[in-house]
Amino acid sequence: MFHVKQSEKAPSNESFGMDTPLAREIADLSARRRALEGVSVEFSGDTRILTVSNQKGGVGKTTSAVNIASALAGLGAKVLVIDLDPQGNASTALGVPHNADTPSVYDVLIDEFPLAEIVQPSPESPNLFCAPSTIHLAGAEIELVAQVAREHRLRRALEDYLADHPVDFVIIDCPPSLGLLTINAFTAANEVFIPIQCEYYALEGLSQLLGSIQMIQKHLNPGLHLSTILLTMFDGRTRLAQQVAEEVRSHFPSQVLDTVIPRSVRVSEAPSFGQTVIAYDGQSAGAIAYREAAVEIASRQTQSKEK
Repeated sequence: MFHVKQSEKAPSNESFGMDTPLAREIADLSARRRALEGVSVEFSGDTRILTVSNQKGGVGKTTSAVNIASALAGLGAKVLVIDLDPQGNASTALGVPHNADTPSVYDVLIDEFPLAEIVQPSPESPNLFCAPSTIHLAGAEIELVAQVAREHRLRRALEDYLADHPVDFVIIDCPPSLGLLTINAFTAANEVFIPIQCEYYALEGLSQLLGSIQMIQKHLNPGLHLSTILLTMFDGRTRLAQQVAEEVRSHFPSQVLDTVIPRSVRVSEAPSFGQTVIAYDGQSAGAIAYREAAVEIASRQTQSKEK
C-alpha cells in the first residue's frame, strides 16, 4: 500500500551522558522526536478500513481511534473517521459539530442519507474528515432491527462514498458493546483494531469479542481479520503493566504493536479542548507514542505485502 523510509538511526540515551531517570526520559523523548522527523510515507491509493473496538469501556478506544487518525493524516494520509458511538466523543475530539440537529451517521443508517452529505472536515488537518455521531444514534440499535439488510447498511453507504471520495484510511469508532452498530462496523471493515488497557482484567471479555469477529467472518464478512492490538495506559514503573503487556504479546505475538501508549495527562486533557493530543501538544510523550504507532501500522502493512 505504501512505503516507510526512516532516516539515520536516532542516538541512544548513553550518547547524551545523562544518568538520572528524568534526564534519560527527556533524552529518549528527544531522540524519538528526531526519528519521527525522518519518517516519510508514500501512499498508493488503496483503502484500509479499520474498526476500533473493545466492549470493555475506559480502555482508550476512542482516544486511540482519533489520535491514530490524526497521526496518519499528519503523515499525509487522507483519513475518514466514522463515529458510531452515540456519546460522540470522537466527533468532539476532532472538533466537529454534532448537536442534535446535525446530519449524522444516524441519518445514514436509518434514513439512507448518502455518507457524503454528513461528512465534515476536521479543523485539525485538511486530510482529516469525520462522519459525526449525535444523540439520535442511541436509538439506532432498536430501529435497525426492523430495517432491511440491517447488518450491511454502513458497508453499502461506505462503498458508495469511497467510489467518489477515495481515502487511504477509514477508522470506525464503535460503541463499547456488541450490538447492531458494532456489527455494522465489522461488516464494513477489513481489519479490527483493539486497544487494550495495561491493567488487571485487560483480557476480560476479549474472548467474547474474538468470538463475535469469527461469527462475522463466517456469516457476513469473510475478509475481516484482527490486524492490530495497541497497549494503552502503560505505566512502565509497575510490574502489573509489564506483566499484562507480556501476557497480551504471548497470546497475540503478530498483532500487538511494539509501541505502547503511556499514561499521559496531555492525552486526557486534549478532548476537553476539542482536539486530539496530536494537535493539543504534538511534542508530548503521548503524542509521540501515537505518531510512532501510526508509523508502525503503516510499516507493518508494507512488510505484510512484501512477504
